[in-house]
Amino acid sequence: MDSDGTRDARGTHANPVPRARSDMPPMPSQAPGVPPPPDNSAFLTWLRTPRPETLPGVWRFGHRPRPEVEPALIPGRQLISGALIAFLVGWLVWSLLQNGYVGTWWWLPLLLITPDSWRGRDGALGQTGTALLYTGYKVLIALIIMVVVGKLGRWGEVWRRFGPPAWRPAVPAQEPPPAPEQDPAEWPQLRAAGAVDAAERLAAEARAGLMRDVDHARIARAWQGVRSGRFGLATFTGAVLQEGAAACLHPSGERDLPARIARHDLLTGQVRLGTTADDARNPYAYRGTGLGLGPELLGTSLLAVGPAGSGKTGTVIRPLAESLCLHALAGRAAVVVVGAAGAGLGPADAYDVVVQIGNPESVYDLDLYGGTADPDEAAAVLAEALVGDLAEPHQGGDTRRSTTVLAQLLGPFRSVHGRFPSVPELRQLLDGAPAPMAALRKGLEDSRQESLLRELDARERQMGNPGDVGGILADRVALLDRPAFAGFFDTSGQSRPFSLKALDHPVRVRIDLPQRGHADASRMLARLVLAQFTASVAVREDRSLFACLVIDDATGVVTPEAVRGVQRLRSGNAGVVLTLRTLDDVPRPLRGPLLGATGCRMALSGLTPWDGQDFAEVWGKEWIEARDVTDRQIIAETPAGKVLHAVRQVITGKAPTARAVTVRQVERERWSASELAHGVPPGHAVLSLTTVKGEHAPPLLVDLRG
Repeated sequence: MDSDGTRDARGTHANPVPRARSDMPPMPSQAPGVPPPPDNSAFLTWLRTPRPETLPGVWRFGHRPRPEVEPALIPGRQLISGALIAFLVGWLVWSLLQNGYVGTWWWLPLLLITPDSWRGRDGALGQTGTALLYTGYKVLIALIIMVVVGKLGRWGEVWRRFGPPAWRPAVPAQEPPPAPEQDPAEWPQLRAAGAVDAAERLAAEARAGLMRDVDHARIARAWQGVRSGRFGLATFTGAVLQEGAAACLHPSGERDLPARIARHDLLTGQVRLGTTADDARNPYAYRGTGLGLGPELLGTSLLAVGPAGSGKTGTVIRPLAESLCLHALAGRAAVVVVGAAGAGLGPADAYDVVVQIGNPESVYDLDLYGGTADPDEAAAVLAEALVGDLAEPHQGGDTRRSTTVLAQLLGPFRSVHGRFPSVPELRQLLDGAPAPMAALRKGLEDSRQESLLRELDARERQMGNPGDVGGILADRVALLDRPAFAGFFDTSGQSRPFSLKALDHPVRVRIDLPQRGHADASRMLARLVLAQFTASVAVREDRSLFACLVIDDATGVVTPEAVRGVQRLRSGNAGVVLTLRTLDDVPRPLRGPLLGATGCRMALSGLTPWDGQDFAEVWGKEWIEARDVTDRQIIAETPAGKVLHAVRQVITGKAPTARAVTVRQVERERWSASELAHGVPPGHAVLSLTTVKGEHAPPLLVDLRG
């Protein structure tokens, strides 16, 4: 039994030879983020660790919620001096009572409760049988005084902040083992549905150390398919009883990635990117907490901007790609990662399909037309890739006219040849070469395709006109008609083309672009992948599978149609992750719409003030409490006052002043352009978040190395 959403995806691994069951990678020695305990129960510890519901972006694994408002913290000097003064006051009160300076009224409660036989002629307590009571009463009064002055002097807070509790590291409290009906390792949801045998098998595998986090997530995903009616309970139970923790495998047969560089929590779907800085500009509830991203945030898309060397690839793209690949192995996601060859996007063994454009040893090819058989759809996607960056930021630009030109050629060619044209053939048709156009016309006449003949006639009439975009399209196609790409974009069926129509399955894809020597072609191919992605996710049948496109360096990729496509991804359970060195790589009219279309925005250290201004505008302003302090010199009017002020000035070196404090509410930018350009330390970033449900997190200063 395949896991939910993994049907018909077999044979897509980067290595065409399927791995044997005995050739599976070894199970990791520990669950992610948890040190192995002596009893080898790391997986159970990871599984039973609390994950409370919290604010967006907070790393939930073992998180301890903090108050949303920072408690008032008394300065240390004031706290210690107050405790000392309270002690002296208590000592003074006790001395006054002991020495009789305040009378004997404090003995009145004891006199009222003791019998008359215990008193002498003068009414005082006698000596027989009263020594213990006498001493006990004095101790009680002393304790009452100590409690009162301790409360007033905040002795408890002094003990917590400066006493032995602050000397030793905090030891996490041992959580008691959960009840069987609440223990996730016992699979209570299966037991409640009647699959007791399957639950027992999985629980035994977990206790024996044969299950890992990917197995748990994958089987839980398959169980969701049973609950939704896509799979039968008997089929699921049979697979679990036969395979145990290895049931419902990904089509590749893999149960984990070859290696991990980031901390992952597949129970919540998060990957940890760093730690929110303990900075006054961060909300108190976020300070010092881990930062975790998951599909609920990536579903609104992420834009990261930072110069070269700021850590975009190593600290953002690689962990996110790794997390999405783990989700794909669990049957939850489909991921396509696009970047330059050798950019460090993960080993080839971590992907099912690796398309190395320009490398003759590449096993897979890229489908230029996105796997569609509709000429109009293929023309729209191809036009976006070829001239999308030349289009005006409004409808009716070059992309629409280019789509019409391409459709006038693709439709007739497919009708005659049963396939779309290859790159050299498409270039000749766009150039209006006489022989290919004549052969195409003859084929249409022989098959009596009158409507397609009219399309071809319209194309021939437009050739040579001043406003014809066929020449521009031909020049752009010529970038792909190079010897380095001779074996790619084949349409004759001789290669193994990859199409983004496969996003209905949990596939892991890496596309390496030949940026060295072919920068313009690489940008065009990146636009092609983005256009195919936005077109494919919109028509998926199974939208329970999260689809994500990760583009490392989206220079030249952002177009008007791309921005509109990104805006539509959230409703299709999909998202994109884009990185830019600077917002100057995006046309000025598109910067605002791009920042508005992405729900998660990241500004890394080293940003320019001009880029910082765009982020400052999209993050807006907030109301804060501003305190204005004014020092006013005190003028003495009496001779004694003047002498006192003169002595004070000689001692302190300053004239006597009176301080006036004015508190008012003002509106200020959350992060100014100057702060973003000069106030973000190296290895840090400012990140704002939005979930698919609409919850927001304000811009947070994050240490990406933590």
